[in-house]
Amino acid sequence: MQDGKILLSTAVPHAPPAARRNPWALPGRLALLALAIFPLALGKDFTLHLAIQICINVVLVSGLSLLARAGQVSLCHGAFAGIGAYVSVLVVMGLGQPFLLGAAAAMLAAGLFAYLLGTVMLRLTGVYFVLLTFAFGEFVRLVLLEGDSVTGGANGITGVPPAALLGHVLDNKATFYLLTLACAAGVLWLLHTLYRSPAGHAIDAVGENAQLAEATGISVRGTQRYAFTLGSALAGLGGALTAHYLRYVSPESFGMHLSLALIIMMVVGGRRYLYGPLIGALVMTPLPELFRGAVETQNIFYGAALILMLRFLPQGLASLFRPRGDGRAQR
Repeated sequence: MQDGKILLSTAVPHAPPAARRNPWALPGRLALLALAIFPLALGKDFTLHLAIQICINVVLVSGLSLLARAGQVSLCHGAFAGIGAYVSVLVVMGLGQPFLLGAAAAMLAAGLFAYLLGTVMLRLTGVYFVLLTFAFGEFVRLVLLEGDSVTGGANGITGVPPAALLGHVLDNKATFYLLTLACAAGVLWLLHTLYRSPAGHAIDAVGENAQLAEATGISVRGTQRYAFTLGSALAGLGGALTAHYLRYVSPESFGMHLSLALIIMMVVGGRRYLYGPLIGALVMTPLPELFRGAVETQNIFYGAALILMLRFLPQGLASLFRPRGDGRAQR
């Protein structure tokens, strides 16, 4: 019997079709379609701004949740977004290349750093891995602060050009929203495909029980490095989108506060669910606007939300829409 077949039959059991039928599937798709159209139909700059931020956060949190499904938590996801942002800006502004090439370079750079870092860091697990990711995040922030000649130091880089596709400059919120919406949808489709593949089954098996997965022939370290690399590449894409939307990058924009905010979104939405990042981004992204001018209140609310979710709904809001009788994460 092949190891892959052992994995699929033990780590990822298949429920009967009746048990796996999700009554929320059609209403959920219709709701997503309505939510996607709503900002364009309303046409207000503030609504489009929130929608853009939500889509970017979906990209960022999706990358983070991929690693979480493999059983690890990273505190340097914001740093990888920062790497992507700066690489994209330098490619576009410094080398005069188009946005698509800058975004591709951002994903490649973030993914390459993650691969090299994961080769060393993923030898550790638990709190030791988390502490190393924290240290790397601070290292990246300090490098960006001290690299005045390239990164602009604490002042960052201003005058970042808007994204342009096929000769069309996306210099208004409506067109940029369409770009971020396409990126968010593309990332969700990519992960949907991945989670249904043998590689996705391996990621879930490692996240559920690393020792059992290794006993069936799965390379735990290799699987986690794959998830870390791909998830960080998605963070690089999110960073590139952020830079060309805000038209400005600075080291403080991609510090520890961003990594923690993304973790909270992931926990609130549901780390083991495909649509968990979407739900978390929808719920948490608008909150800073509600608490604008009261940062302390905002932080208290974030902390309270995290504690309540871990205490009463540890699987996240997405678990409320799980089909009855289906104990598996949505794919």
